Amino acid sequence: MSKLFKLSASTLAFALMSNVTIADDAVYGKFPVTLKGYTGSKTNSVAYTGQIARHVLHDSLKALAGKGNGKPNPDLKAQMMSYFSGKEAGRSILAPTTKGPFVVMQTNVDEISKPNLSGKTYKGTISGMPNGMTGGELIEFWIDKASSAKGGQDTANGYDYPQLISKFIMGAVFYNQAVDNYLDEKMTADVKPNDKPYKKGAAYTGKEHSWDEGFGYFGTPGHTLKLTPREVYEIAKRGSKSNKPEDALAMADYNKDGKVDLRYEMTFAPAYYAAGFDSGTYGKSNGTDYLHTITRHFLDGRKVIANAKGEKLSGSELSQIQSHVAAISKNWEKTLAEATYKYAGSVYKDMAKLNTIIEAKGDTSKALKTYIKHWGELKGFSLSLQTGKENLGETATKLNRLIGFGPVMPNLSQVVDIDSKGNYVKDQYDWAEYMLHMAKAQKLLEDKFGVKAKNNAITGDLASLANELGAGKSAEND
Repeated sequence: MSKLFKLSASTLAFALMSNVTIADDAVYGKFPVTLKGYTGSKTNSVAYTGQIARHVLHDSLKALAGKGNGKPNPDLKAQMMSYFSGKEAGRSILAPTTKGPFVVMQTNVDEISKPNLSGKTYKGTISGMPNGMTGGELIEFWIDKASSAKGGQDTANGYDYPQLISKFIMGAVFYNQAVDNYLDEKMTADVKPNDKPYKKGAAYTGKEHSWDEGFGYFGTPGHTLKLTPREVYEIAKRGSKSNKPEDALAMADYNKDGKVDLRYEMTFAPAYYAAGFDSGTYGKSNGTDYLHTITRHFLDGRKVIANAKGEKLSGSELSQIQSHVAAISKNWEKTLAEATYKYAGSVYKDMAKLNTIIEAKGDTSKALKTYIKHWGELKGFSLSLQTGKENLGETATKLNRLIGFGPVMPNLSQVVDIDSKGNYVKDQYDWAEYMLHMAKAQKLLEDKFGVKAKNNAITGDLASLANELGAGKSAEND
């Protein structure tokens, strides 16, 4: 048994639960029904199954996006689209699934809920890619490309579609819906009021359910505050080199039924990255606390709503809610900024490695795939960062110009546009200049978002780096 599991075993050993988390001051679980006039049999007002189902759709879509065989595959495209925009019954959960003793309770999306991703995808224009596509249009464009890309990668143009799709959905659906919808207008006085049901026949008020839906998009177990960030991270991995699947099961299985209920006990993408930074999993930890801070504010905000006992929220209570919203939004934004920062550093290091291999006339195939993967993660996260409530304005423009529409390839080609038929248009760009862009992107993220973890930090000031790399005037991508 791992040391990490032993740390929290005492807090979990005597937990007794029903299908939902028991009422506990440190658990986002069972809150009483406060809705005035409710006559049904439900005793728990917490519900966010639609959000968890969308996490499962995202994980399954990512798995499918890497299944291409290098040829047009209409069937694969149709299957991916069913997980993105469909609502048909019978969609199997492709990820996360059972891994040895880490037994996942649900095997079908319908066992959780029956939503889709497309209806909740960011509808604004994505300025960081050509042709003024909306969030949903960009994902559909990438799905089409992924269906014919071998293993999901386009090694000629530099695109890793599973990473692009996944990291962008983390912002365009989860982050956007939480901070720019459920925790935004739905937390004002007259929208989804607390003295009325969210919808006819519901056991929860408008404010209760709106808040729960925001929490669901963060994708963290209800008992997160009883776990360390590393343990929350290990649940998502379903076991790793340091923790066997049975250890991860013990961390996740709060009600001790021997299975992981995806609705309440699993870690999904946003919380996974927050936990990774806080635990130092991605490098040296610099004292960040994104996971527990976000979770604690979600839990404390839910308590404010529950304590109103089905009455309309007062000005003081709404003020408290807005304070929790501000903390959640800022820390979630910082998590995305940390991820963008991390992968800018990865891209820089990959380019340095590729340069060494090329100079030695070695085989670049493996290093190139890693470079393309990391660039997909960088691009996906940088676009996600721009889907929040706040317009990032000049910061977004600078970030998009530094990263560009595609990576600079070893032959110095770079995608600069997409034509009317969906073909990539390329031009030439300087390798050293682009490496310097990664350092400038990290500096921008540090200045504008106050990142602290700074994983994969590129060392040296910009002037020294430019001199060392032999870069010219370091003009940004237009």
